[in-house]
Parts: sequence; structure tokens; C-alpha cells
Amino acid sequence: MVSTPLNTVWVFGDQLHRQIGALAVATPTTHRVLIVESKQKLASRPWHVQRAHFLIASMRRFADELRSEGFDVDYRVSTSMRQGFLDHIIDCSPSTVEVTEPNSYTARQLVASLNCSIVKSNQFLCHPDDFEMFSSGKKSFKMEDFYRWQRKRLGYLMDGDQPVSGKWNFDEDNRLPPPKTGHDRWATPQLTPLDEVDQQVLADLPDNVWGEAPDGTWATTRTGALQRLDYFISHLLPVFGEHEDAMLNSNWHLAHSLLSPYLNNGLLLAGEVADAAAQAFEDGTVPLNSAEGFIRQVIGWREYIWNFYWRYMPEYATRNSLNATRPLPPLFTKPSLTKMACLGNVLGNVEQRSYAHHIERLMVLGNFSLIAGINPQDVTEWMWNSFVDAAEWVMVPNVVGMSLYADGGVLATKPYASGGAYIDRMSNHCKGCSYDRKKRTGDDACPFTTLYWDFMLRHQETFVKNPRVARQVRAAQKLSDVDELQSTAQSMLKKLDSGQL
Repeated sequence: MVSTPLNTVWVFGDQLHRQIGALAVATPTTHRVLIVESKQKLASRPWHVQRAHFLIASMRRFADELRSEGFDVDYRVSTSMRQGFLDHIIDCSPSTVEVTEPNSYTARQLVASLNCSIVKSNQFLCHPDDFEMFSSGKKSFKMEDFYRWQRKRLGYLMDGDQPVSGKWNFDEDNRLPPPKTGHDRWATPQLTPLDEVDQQVLADLPDNVWGEAPDGTWATTRTGALQRLDYFISHLLPVFGEHEDAMLNSNWHLAHSLLSPYLNNGLLLAGEVADAAAQAFEDGTVPLNSAEGFIRQVIGWREYIWNFYWRYMPEYATRNSLNATRPLPPLFTKPSLTKMACLGNVLGNVEQRSYAHHIERLMVLGNFSLIAGINPQDVTEWMWNSFVDAAEWVMVPNVVGMSLYADGGVLATKPYASGGAYIDRMSNHCKGCSYDRKKRTGDDACPFTTLYWDFMLRHQETFVKNPRVARQVRAAQKLSDVDELQSTAQSMLKKLDSGQL
């Protein structure tokens, strides 16, 4: 390899954008680019095949795009990230190695140990330095407060210093159950045919991958990601709002954007996505409740979780305040083992597409894991392995804090626990299910309903002090069939552990 005395920009696999950090000011005459594909990382866990393919194919294609721009790209398939870096130093003798602040705690420890020149990241709209300004002096900081602060400083859907229409959010308008008919109203996601690059990536993946092979749902280039963004803005955002919390057994995507994988690996930037949604509202093609609901996800919740991760890591990942010790049940890796229609459908979609939308993650997968007492680190690991848009900064706060209440209420002010009634209200899963969502005892009792009440009784001393759930705890204490309920719950949990629920 020619040892031209250039600086090196080390680009990680979730920084695949020309305008991110150090790469934004690099030129082919001043910088070489290093990208490392780590065999160790690929072999370290059982990735969903679509997740592994998406990450690696995106990296390889991005390298080709940089080469077409004139960059000398050192794309290394190495035993580890560290070894790839060290081999690059030997072969290329760069003057300096610049790296944009990585997106994980472990990666930042790595680059700090290698004497790299670290450049501040602009991949998110709110850098942790900015978040310190927002949170300074506050004893607590809610997502809603952060979201409003973001709206004001970024100018989205604002009329001066007030929100357009006078309302900050349209949550109440955007929580409708699924419609009774017209389940095909949501446009089918775009597909990109697989080519020889995709086939080579699949051939190179280790044997520990699982799930159905990619079908082109997930784009692996910036051009493809931009096409997905345009398609969402034109065809799905106009009807996104009302049913964004709904679930259907016949439609896995509804009006969800399916853009999170591209936001998380850098093919899209949050600003350009939020700009497109805001422009569509200004053009009159998208109603305010849809534009606001989507922009809230992008500049509110996503950025809040990002900053929450950096504030509390690394200790946060190990929290388990409810002492949930049940290992991950067999049905999570083999959905056919369960007779629960809702859980079977969501897990089946994960196996087929490496995806579930946010309510399915929180109120089906997370909710069930919470009330069944499944270990939060096991759930975090499984979701990290399974979802095409997974990243540690996403999964740790969302699972440990939001879904499983394992942080004791630091992120969420109440446990997101519910019984079968919620599933029935927000989905069509319960109709025809083997279990009766109205029953909490007996062989056909709904596991969500039974375990919900059992969960409230198991943790009554903790939650009776929480004003947001104290009423439910007292209701559980007054049930006339507490003994039978708890007996049914124990029987269910035994079946769950053996893969028979």
C-alpha cells in the first residue's frame, strides 16, 4: 500500500455521512479514510441476519462512494477494531488520525486509548454539551420539557416563541385504536433489489446470524435512504398521526417512517428528516398532528434518549431495581412456542424483518418482560441483537429505563405495565386468541392480564408510594381472588420458562 503522508479520518460504521464531524472538512488531497469491519464484533453475538447485513453492506457501499469522490479508502476486514487501527498505522503512517466522537461508550474508550485526535460530533441536534445547558440547575428534567426547549431553539413548528396553533403536542389526537376497516390504507414500504454486493456480504457473515434473509426493505446507501425519506413524507406522513400507537396483525408497518436505521447509522441526519416533515406541513400536504407527532420522535424522544445515555453510562446499563431475574424465555427466540397472539405476531415480525414499531416494543415486548420479571440485561441484549436500528445508546435507556423500570424511575415516572385490556384496545390481536383477555385466572386466562395484577402485588410496597400507579396497586390488593390469581401466575411463569405458554 502506498504510504502517502496524509492525515487519516477513521469513520465508524454508524457515522456514514459525508457531513459528520471530521469527515465534513476532509478532502481527498489532505485525508485518507479508514473504515474497519471487525470480525470479532460480528462473531460476538447472534445478530439478526438483516441487522448484520444492513450494517456491513452500508459500510462497504459508503467506502465505495468515498472512493468515487477521490478518497483513498483503507477498508479493513480485521480481527478487531483495535487491530484494524494498528495495522493501518503500520501500513499508512498517517500524520494524525482524526475520529468523530463515537456513538458508544466502549468505542469512545477505544479511541481515547489510541491517541486519536477526537472531533466533536454534529450527528445529533443536541450535543451533550448543549444538554448540560438545558439540564443545569434542574433537579429533574422531563422529556416534555426537553422537547419544548428543542422546539424553541431549533424553530420547528413555531410561531415566534409559541407553538403553531398554540398546542405543544397532539398526543391525545394521536392515540386512536386501529380502524375497523381499511387496513391497506398505509402504503407498502419500498424495496431495493439485492445485488452482488449484498450477496457477498451475506456470504461473508458468520454462522451465528438468524432470522429471514433481507428482501430489500432496508436500503444500504444514502441515495436509497433519501428515497425512503421522500416516500415517507409523500405517502405516509399525511396519515401518520392518529394511529401511531395502533397495532395490527395484518400490517407490520402502518404509517411508521422506517427511517430509524438510517438515522442511527448516519445515512440520514436528524435535521434533514425534521426539515422535510416541517416543510411538508408548511406546504399544506401534511396535517399538524402528523407533523408534530413525527418531529417529536426525531428532535424530542430520540435526542433525549441519546443524552440520557451519556449522562448515566456505564453504570446505568447494569441497573435492576426490581430484581428481575428470569432468564429470557424460549419464545423470544422461537415465536412459534407461544399461543399469545400479540406476542407471537410481534416476535414473528422481528424474525421476518428485524423490526417492530415503538408501541410493539414498549407495550408488547417490554410490557410482557416487565410483568414477567425478565432480567433487563437479557432483554437489552436480545433487542440489541434483533433490531435493524439497534444501538447501545438506544437500547439501554429504552429497555432499562423506559420499558423495564430497572432504573427505579429515573427515566420514566411510572412502570409501563398493562393488562390485556390495553392490548385489546390498541390492536386486533385479541380476537381469536387462545387466551381470554378478560380473565385473570384459569387455564385460558390472558397472561398479560394475570401477570399485570400479579406484578402489582409482587411490587406493592414499592408502587403504592408512586402516585401514578398507587390506585392500581390498591385495586390489586382488593381483588377477591388474590390467592387464585397468584397461583395462576406461578403456573404461567413455569410454562413460560419451559416454552409452553
